Amino acid sequence: MDIKESNENDLQHIWAQVQQKLKITSQRIGSTIPYIAIDHRYTDVGSTHITWWTNGFWAGLLWQMYHATQDQQYLEIARAIERKLDVALAQEDRLDHDVGFMWLNAAVADYKITNDPEAKTRGLKAAQILAGRYQSTGRYLLAWNGVDKKGQVIVDCFMNLPLLYWASETFNKPEFAEIATNHAYTATKALVRADGSVNHIAVFEPQTGELLKTLGGQGYGEGSAWSRGQAWGIYGLALAYRNTHDSYFLTQAKLVANAFIANVALSGYVSHIDFRAPEEPVYWDTTATAIAICGLLELSQYLPTDQQHLYRASALKMFWALTERFCNFNPEEDELLTGGSAKYHRASDREVPIIYGDTFYIEALLRLLALNLTIY
Repeated sequence: MDIKESNENDLQHIWAQVQQKLKITSQRIGSTIPYIAIDHRYTDVGSTHITWWTNGFWAGLLWQMYHATQDQQYLEIARAIERKLDVALAQEDRLDHDVGFMWLNAAVADYKITNDPEAKTRGLKAAQILAGRYQSTGRYLLAWNGVDKKGQVIVDCFMNLPLLYWASETFNKPEFAEIATNHAYTATKALVRADGSVNHIAVFEPQTGELLKTLGGQGYGEGSAWSRGQAWGIYGLALAYRNTHDSYFLTQAKLVANAFIANVALSGYVSHIDFRAPEEPVYWDTTATAIAICGLLELSQYLPTDQQHLYRASALKMFWALTERFCNFNPEEDELLTGGSAKYHRASDREVPIIYGDTFYIEALLRLLALNLTIY
């Protein structure tokens, strides 16, 4: 199909293919915890690394499918994964800021649909762990563990903040929302550049809270523009606006979104790993595009009608580009979205199927069909 404005029939056709595939692959993958597909089969990272940051995304995908279809099969598998992650929840010293990604997808999604009390308790525990990473000197959430990671903040963490906002509202704990908002201001000022590109990592002096430097992280290098970081920025800043109603975050979200759109338009509306990497070799990261679609659709909701078209139309162009060039609807093969990349300078997980690519592609599709569950 051509890259175009979508219509209902096109989307329903894609949705039918997704349902057909997931009905089969969900049974085959079951309650294992997938990460990267090798030879069209997802590996079970849960059996070797139960605290790995991506371990909630399969559950999140299944909750989206259950919410949209009411097929009990998806609920049962998602619940099995949620319970399996209890082992990780008990290992606080091995968890980091990505408890947000993990338990928003695995437990909070469950609670939002079913009001399950155990899921609610798991969500609170994860929020307490995340809040415990707050550094009052500097007003930020520490990203990772270890002496060499002291003072580090990363753009991805915008997506973890909704766990704190959810817990603040659900349990009447305003201190959680205060932590999230403080981090959002600190991270925005440190990570978003004047031209709308973003840094992946900012490093603060732990004792004084002073910003020391920024690092290239998973992108090409210092000063580059890692596309997945850009996508986290679009989505995360839109969510910061939703939770604070401060127009500062809306302005910053538009700035980052405009930079993403301008760059992705040069590559057929699918993102390279880094927008400032050399022209050759060409490396794709479809996961960044899928995340950006969700972020653009989230952002467009908060804009005046006459400003929405750019963001919705660009999201649609990205969606159809992914669908035409990188989607695999064959139910005999596990992966849905191909061409995902974890980082620029590592071949082992560059241009491969990655589970969160599938998750955000399905969220994007369901958003376009007005069937999505609000996970973040």
